[in-house]
Amino acid sequence: MSDRSRSFPLIRGPVAMVLALFAVLTAVTIVLVATPREAAAASLREVTGFGSNPGNLQMFRYVPDNLPSGRPVVVAMHGCTQNASGYASGTGWMQLADRHGFTVVFPQQRSQNNANSCFNWFEPGDTRRGSGEALSINQMVDKAEQDNGATSAYVSGLSAGGAMTSVMLATYPDVFAGGGVIAGLPFGCATSVATAYSCMSPGTDLTPAQWGDKVRAAASYSGPRPKVSIWHGAADTTVRPMNANELVEQFTNANGTDQTPEVRDTVAGYPHRVYGGTVEQYEITGMGHGHPVDPGSGAAQCGTAGAYILDVNICSAHYLVKFWGIDGTQPTPTATPTGPTSSPTTTRPPYTETATGTPTDHYIAGRVDVTEYNILGARHGYTTTITLYRCGNDWTDKADCSPLVVGYA
Repeated sequence: MSDRSRSFPLIRGPVAMVLALFAVLTAVTIVLVATPREAAAASLREVTGFGSNPGNLQMFRYVPDNLPSGRPVVVAMHGCTQNASGYASGTGWMQLADRHGFTVVFPQQRSQNNANSCFNWFEPGDTRRGSGEALSINQMVDKAEQDNGATSAYVSGLSAGGAMTSVMLATYPDVFAGGGVIAGLPFGCATSVATAYSCMSPGTDLTPAQWGDKVRAAASYSGPRPKVSIWHGAADTTVRPMNANELVEQFTNANGTDQTPEVRDTVAGYPHRVYGGTVEQYEITGMGHGHPVDPGSGAAQCGTAGAYILDVNICSAHYLVKFWGIDGTQPTPTATPTGPTSSPTTTRPPYTETATGTPTDHYIAGRVDVTEYNILGARHGYTTTITLYRCGNDWTDKADCSPLVVGYA
């Protein structure tokens, strides 16, 4: 940082005494005025000293006012040429944090690490567990969790941030319960700048098992894998839409499900597919390279359009939060669509109540029986926090009130 300080001539004599007295009176006035003021409202703030930070990244954080202890942490990573502040205000993540109650961490790349401010998702030293930028981001999560007693974390990002999301899901599956890859790329697609460009366009075609092997090799882990939501513009010429299909293959294989979707529907008019309850894909027809937003004050709306933040009438952050199941603090909406719907004009959701907890929590509360408990455990993981929806007298994990029965994912 450049030194912006300036030298001023030294003032002596009676003028100096007057100035000194004025300074004292001003200071007293400031104290008297400032003392009764309330603490500053929630804002995006830089956090330092969060760890060894081998990737030399900056950490910014947004914590809603009066956030209860234990609420989740969401990591949101900007794309190339962007920064944390612009991404935070444009994508709607701070809106969602206020609405549902969670902390958001916004890592920021430094220009000395990458001239275009891209996260280095293609550099081997930055994409291994315990190394480089991947470790720095994990240290940010540790810091945020320790400060608020959180026990769950989620990660999302756009473009290079989306590719880095794939890195974090592969290298730290024990840390993240869910992820959202927006206009991103599969983990392990590139190991240099040259291969990064070929991965972006035209793309790299591997088998699901080959992609899955890259994820399994990234960390020694046998627990439940994170849920992954994949978003891509069908008209994206920067990161070709082929990458979305390769991402589906990679994470369905890693998560132990096949590549045949059990759910095919539309959300806000866009094709949406769900694989085994652990991977979903949104194809945003007509959209180029960017993060989908839907500016407005409705319960399903968020964001402000800008460069690479595109108003396409669907708020990806809103649907990510729902897919991850961390929207349990939101009152049941009465005037906006919720879950998989075919039109944004739905006036009332089909369910009457929501409840958030692990499958065990739901079983103890009497919402599900033993058979349904095992279905939820197999589908989401027994220790994963999920949202159930009350439809009549029954509970389901589907916001459209599709029944919770064997064979339905």
